[in-house]
Amino acid sequence: MTRRDCEVLVLGAGPAGIAAACCAGESGRQVILTDENPACGGQIWRAQRGAMHTRADVQHAADLWLTRLGRCGASVLSGATAFDADAALHFVRFETDRGVEEIHYSALILATGARERLLPFPGWTRSGVYAAGGLQALVKGGFRIDGQRILVAGTGPLLLAAAGMLGAHGGEVLMILEQAGWRSLTRFGLHLAGFPDKLLQAATLMVQAGVVPYRPGWWVCEAGGNGPLEWVAITDGKRTVRVDCDMLALGYGLVPNSELARLMGCRTTGSSAAPGAHFVDVDARQKTSLDGVFACGEITGIGGAELSLAEGSVAGYAACGHWHEVDRVAPLRNCLARQVHAMDSAFALRDELRAAVTPDTLVCRCEDVPAAELAGFGSWREAKLGSRCGMGPCQGRTCGPAVEFVWGWSAESVRPPITPVRLGSMSDQP
Repeated sequence: MTRRDCEVLVLGAGPAGIAAACCAGESGRQVILTDENPACGGQIWRAQRGAMHTRADVQHAADLWLTRLGRCGASVLSGATAFDADAALHFVRFETDRGVEEIHYSALILATGARERLLPFPGWTRSGVYAAGGLQALVKGGFRIDGQRILVAGTGPLLLAAAGMLGAHGGEVLMILEQAGWRSLTRFGLHLAGFPDKLLQAATLMVQAGVVPYRPGWWVCEAGGNGPLEWVAITDGKRTVRVDCDMLALGYGLVPNSELARLMGCRTTGSSAAPGAHFVDVDARQKTSLDGVFACGEITGIGGAELSLAEGSVAGYAACGHWHEVDRVAPLRNCLARQVHAMDSAFALRDELRAAVTPDTLVCRCEDVPAAELAGFGSWREAKLGSRCGMGPCQGRTCGPAVEFVWGWSAESVRPPITPVRLGSMSDQP
């Protein structure tokens, strides 16, 4: 194991982490920015530079900040997976292709992002059913979808972005199902009336989605076929319709990657609008409940790239004690945060989605645990001990939020390693 030291350590090289590293680096601090992926940018910016069908504003933001990152003096450590940390001793351990690296810091900024939420229903593990963001990532990597009939379903504005992107790459998007009803969407639209730039973004997404039918108040209740996906059953709670398709792209929002923060002891808060999510509590300066530890981006609340950039800037300046810069950026962050609260309310998951889970529905796909095996348990701990639910390679990252949404059980603790690593990485410690 090798040891490195720095003044500011930033975990996560998405928009929030990049902004934090830039602001701390430009403030004269010695900064190390880490990410488990081979390139910076996060899910929203990775592979955007020079890519086709990229929105001009997204392309411009990615170019601007990635160029700024290259000039700020921060060191970038890519391909580094954080698996253990100690807030009292001020270090984080990473697995890399070179072995284990232990980085000690004076200030730590957590910008570990979020992952997609998947909800179980009969057939959700069938070949041809994808997470919407996952399918987009595959397409960006060269996966061909030409002529494939695709149904996009779930909740939130990102469904429009997914439909537009998939259609631009040759997919035949049949329809977009939004589980939120017209009433919620109308309230959200009225709120956006006070933010012309957001209305313009919404209009742009609608244009990109094209003439695809948009159905609020509908959701998927079953996926079937003779082997791979052949059809999807959709419902509005009163009637059920079967739609023939080749692919199903699902997006039920995001949940934060807050496992490392919870392992270190940062205080977190759940959300009624986002069951299964454990957001890191921060103050007006993005400081967590631990001294010297800051958090920004999606782990403090799902808000998109613009809010992540603002929060990352505040965290970067705050970690350096540059309070006048914090005060300069904070008003923009506060304005964007108010928009996010309205979005959370509008796209809250409806209770009827729980009813789609039948006794035979697989809940934990790693360990092949159906819903029937969870009957009689009263907590996440009991379910793990009695059924191995959440004990597979993903360590509950997929089934955990689903179990919390359906049954209300949440994980009681987080232990290292927070992600699967080589056995040698666990043994290579002092």
